[in-house]
Amino acid sequence: MTTPAERRTALEALVEAQSATRANPPLLLSADPYFDLAGEEFGRRLLLTMSTTGAEYCLRPDFTLPIVQNYISDGVGKPAAFGYLGPIFRQRDDGPAEFDQAGLELLAQTDPDVALDQVFTFARAALELFEVKAPAIRLGGVGLFEALLAQADMPDPWRPRIRHRFGHTEALTRLLARLAAAPDVERTAQPTLKTLLNDITEQMVAAGLSLSEGRTPVEIADRYLEQQALDAEHVPAETLKMLGDYLAISGPALQALVRVEQLAWRYRLDLSAPLKTLRHHLTALGPNADVTFDASFSPRLDYYTGIVFEITGQGGEVLASGGQYDRLLERLGARAPIAASGCALWVDRLEAETAP
Repeated sequence: MTTPAERRTALEALVEAQSATRANPPLLLSADPYFDLAGEEFGRRLLLTMSTTGAEYCLRPDFTLPIVQNYISDGVGKPAAFGYLGPIFRQRDDGPAEFDQAGLELLAQTDPDVALDQVFTFARAALELFEVKAPAIRLGGVGLFEALLAQADMPDPWRPRIRHRFGHTEALTRLLARLAAAPDVERTAQPTLKTLLNDITEQMVAAGLSLSEGRTPVEIADRYLEQQALDAEHVPAETLKMLGDYLAISGPALQALVRVEQLAWRYRLDLSAPLKTLRHHLTALGPNADVTFDASFSPRLDYYTGIVFEITGQGGEVLASGGQYDRLLERLGARAPIAASGCALWVDRLEAETAP
């Protein structure tokens, strides 16, 4: 068995061997992009500080976002590979923590499928360095779900709302249950914006609320009318059943993908392209890998676009995770779609897996 120092040296060499630029973003970063992209849930895990001007900063909570920001600021378009190994900082249940993360980010590669295979190979090699026995790999198909959602029989306004909850099992289950319970009724006349504004303004004044601080009457009225219009759009019961059936698919990868094919045939959906891509990438994970496909699995970040994965050890801790995240670059300012794949390794958890 190798020593911890030897494994650390080997991991450094593995990161360097990916033909990648070694990335070392600043330890202190603007917090705004994390709140904008990852939301309040991730925001609660940031270690925050404030400048004298009132701007919020955080200790580096990951490498991916600053790496992508730097890539965009340097001028996007050229294929680039970035490797990293260093400390990140996050709040954990037992308090703030500093721990090491290693990883690989491949941007604007000529062949996105080859890039994702390289990410899988990198993750597998790292687990082998730490002598992790029988890791479990869970795959998810963001692109597969989006293809299904695009073809599903439903009013267009519901598609982004269902997509937004994908990966958040409880929230999506509640939404589908609410849609199933909603009566299919004829639309009723809605108040005009002017009438609604007058009513809201009168109620706010009567309650002693400010008309300029917080949400304004216009914002409240717009949100009300939007929600009323959305609630009036009926999603067919057959579509809701199809979504429920799909999200319940989970098991050994090849068997689960056959079940997805059967569902696609039953509901007359064309999912052949994303299914073919998923089957291709199974070979990169190794012939003896314990791979499951979970149709409901996705990181709770809407910039993931294709295949996503996480690898767990014997204790169930996530040791590595990642996938394809093409939309992140556009969300951060890129003016054209750019393919992106990557993964992060939790070094402290890998070391715990090999601890005597």
